Amino acid sequence: MFSAVTIQPTDLFAALAHETRLRCLILLMRHPELCVCELTHAIGAVQPHVSRHLAQLRELGVVTDRREGLWIFYRVSPVLPEWVAAVLRETFDAVCGERPFVEDDRVLARMPNRPGVPRCA
Repeated sequence: MFSAVTIQPTDLFAALAHETRLRCLILLMRHPELCVCELTHAIGAVQPHVSRHLAQLRELGVVTDRREGLWIFYRVSPVLPEWVAAVLRETFDAVCGERPFVEDDRVLARMPNRPGVPRCA
């Protein structure tokens, strides 16, 4: 059983203020789980950059990860404090149809070789 994480408001809003972290979070709000390779493909950033920002979100407690073979998958933490979950829902609802977030999802939908097939792009 997971226990709720403690997140300071200033830390959450600092995390949301960075474009890479926000774009990753919006994609993770839309999809139950994504591999690092899917996130890098969708937002057009290199893997070390995306991984560094995902690690910051993981350390904050906003996302969790799991390893499956060569891939690391991320998801929004299921044990967020209610106020954090509400901020993320409101943020998602407000921006999910805006640029660049809608394009990120379109790019992801067209990604070849997504996890679950022999190779990840």
